Amino acid sequence: MKKRIHRYLKHILSTILGLLFIGIAIVVYLNGSVSYGENPLYLNLDKEGPYVFYENDSTFTVNYLKGDKTDGFYLDKKEYASNEEIVASCYFPIDSSTFSFTLKSEFITPKAVYEDDAPILAISDIESGYKTFRDYLITNKVIDTNLNWTFGKGHLVLVGDFVDRGFSTTQVLWFIYKLEQEAKKQGGFVHFIIGNHELYTMQGKFKSASFKYYGVASILGKQHHDLYNEKSFIGKWMASKNTLERINGNLFAHGGIHPDIANYDITIAEVNQRNRANYYHAYFPKPEQTVEQLVISSKKGICWYRGYFKDDLSQEEVEKGIDKFQGKAIVVGHTLQRKVKKLYNGKVFAIDVKHPKDYNKNWPNKYSEGLLIQEDKYYRVLSDGEKIEL
Repeated sequence: MKKRIHRYLKHILSTILGLLFIGIAIVVYLNGSVSYGENPLYLNLDKEGPYVFYENDSTFTVNYLKGDKTDGFYLDKKEYASNEEIVASCYFPIDSSTFSFTLKSEFITPKAVYEDDAPILAISDIESGYKTFRDYLITNKVIDTNLNWTFGKGHLVLVGDFVDRGFSTTQVLWFIYKLEQEAKKQGGFVHFIIGNHELYTMQGKFKSASFKYYGVASILGKQHHDLYNEKSFIGKWMASKNTLERINGNLFAHGGIHPDIANYDITIAEVNQRNRANYYHAYFPKPEQTVEQLVISSKKGICWYRGYFKDDLSQEEVEKGIDKFQGKAIVVGHTLQRKVKKLYNGKVFAIDVKHPKDYNKNWPNKYSEGLLIQEDKYYRVLSDGEKIEL
């Protein structure tokens, strides 16, 4: 009897270990990970902010959350004339650090085409990971440890999905806002390309947002969708951005360009105009194919298209969309990769990788990567600063 029980338990244990091994193999194969070691500071709301809202055309309020769940929360709220330039700051709980920037009620639509000989560093899909984003830029000498711009006249291109799936959305967005100001002082550029998750925030779709921000909205006396609407300072700023840009001959879009777009008479400027006109409208695909569908839809649109990875495209089909906008290559995020890679004979560069999270650890460990374009050469740039030519 003892031998039978022993044999039975042995079979159960071997089955469990076998299933565990298969599960681990699947996670690794799919480039997935398991989260553990959650930092309790992820729900710290003391000093959270600023949340800035226009009360009318002439005034806005700057709000910071204060307090805790034990003693209660309250708002530090001040009203200013909208034409004032206000110095604001943003707090990050993990290392108790703060960065400052100036609020300016001017939302200028950036150019969509740039031509110079400056280097380009592109990164995408940070997904609310402020510390990861900040530390990557420090290591790769875009900024120094005081968060001052050190990239000269270079182009930092953020290829969408910098929000959602994390607890540092507010810090990430204000950090980008600050970086824009710092870069401009040195003759450099920060290009914030809108991705589908930025669209989610503007359109009130919060299936991927952290529940933390439901609490934030409640303390502010607002609904979740109000945080980035047309009365929100950060929402108005995001709504000024482009979805497609060409920098030194390279196209940048979060999703990609459907080859059929080459059949229509449309420019980069018109692509951006059509998208901006719909930033606050829900996107749904329609049965008929029009130029509008190829620009804004949630299947084939510039912010959503996954055809380079999901469709059986020929080299010619890939190049049709790129050639339409006089590009020599396109850099995209949106579709997860194990590493930054070159596809379709160097016509497509895929840069969406699984970045580390601010408030938890992952197994297997994840490391940030980006793409450096310098003197017509393309480099995979790692989180430790190593460059690998593609």
